[in-house]
Amino acid sequence: MNRKQLAVFLTIVFVIYFGISYYIFQNGLVALLSFAPATAVAIYIIIFVMVVMMYPFARIVGKRLPVKLSDALALTGGMWFAAMLYFTLLLLALDLIYLVLQWIKPVAHFLSAHLSQINALTFAGVLVVVISLLIYGYQNALRMRMQRLTLTLDKSIPGLQKLKLVFASDIHLGHIIGRRTLQRIVDAINAENPDLVLFPGDLVDEELQPVIDKDLGVIFEKLKPRYGIFAVTGNHEYIGGADKAVEYLTKHSIRFLRDEALEIDGAFVLAGREDASSSNFIGKKRKLLKNILSGINPQLPIILMDHQPIALQEAADSGADLQISGHTHHGQIWPLQAITRRVFKLSRGYMKIGDTHFYVSTGAGSWGPRVRIGNHPEIVSITLLSGQ
Repeated sequence: MNRKQLAVFLTIVFVIYFGISYYIFQNGLVALLSFAPATAVAIYIIIFVMVVMMYPFARIVGKRLPVKLSDALALTGGMWFAAMLYFTLLLLALDLIYLVLQWIKPVAHFLSAHLSQINALTFAGVLVVVISLLIYGYQNALRMRMQRLTLTLDKSIPGLQKLKLVFASDIHLGHIIGRRTLQRIVDAINAENPDLVLFPGDLVDEELQPVIDKDLGVIFEKLKPRYGIFAVTGNHEYIGGADKAVEYLTKHSIRFLRDEALEIDGAFVLAGREDASSSNFIGKKRKLLKNILSGINPQLPIILMDHQPIALQEAADSGADLQISGHTHHGQIWPLQAITRRVFKLSRGYMKIGDTHFYVSTGAGSWGPRVRIGNHPEIVSITLLSGQ
């Protein structure tokens, strides 16, 4: 993505962000003006502006602030994204209902006569609903689940009857996801006693500096799987600078597979694709999967990591036995699941195409708001049984 494209993209994002924020602000202001004193209105304006500006402020000057302050700003500012969604949906629904009721004359007269009180009551109701959803969504984002499944391969695994791999995608380490969550993830993975640990992208949430400041890499060193710890890049590694993230995490026991395949102990092949967004950020397309897998033993089971689940048929055609992905978060916040279901053939969970098994994780962390409604963060444990 060149500077001109980035400038256009950011302009569109900011116009939408501030436009929606103003729509919510105006509804709240109209409600307050109907009954609240001038002091309360002034406080509302100040608080609203502070909340709206927190996330942009944290992104722009966060590097110059103490880590804990930057974390607090990013967490609070991120919550506003979820609040915006639900404020907008509820307020638009109320506006639509109001327009419909205008066609019913007795109701229209009543609404007109009591408009101030109705505005105040409805906005108060919307505020209570939104706050309740944020509290529930935040608590739900902390309830990490272990998804377990057993798959029988068509190929045999030389020397093994089964192979257990555990993977966690989309942790998004940084200001919002930190030491406590990462320690929980590592402890949960270790409890599964895996042979192989995989991180299929978005380990880092854009900026690497908070990860370094919190010394999060050391926690990964507590993982001791038999065959090692491997990862691939995701789009968020590229946003913050993929090479720097890879260099840092490599120092802490994680090996990145960047368009390459390895034969592990003569038992299976592990392949990792560069994230599909690489062409946008560095102008270099990732390799074709058939080229990545050329030269490997096709009789061995092939496990593939690809952050974005956008090339499922290519994986099936190339003879991969299992592909694991993340990226979608399955929308993360209802009703955005409807979008990810339309964009991706597999938005979450398990699917089989031909002889290839696929699993797309909802992710172990969160992006933007630390809110999940409609799904849970997850770690995935897959036991592969050797075929005949």
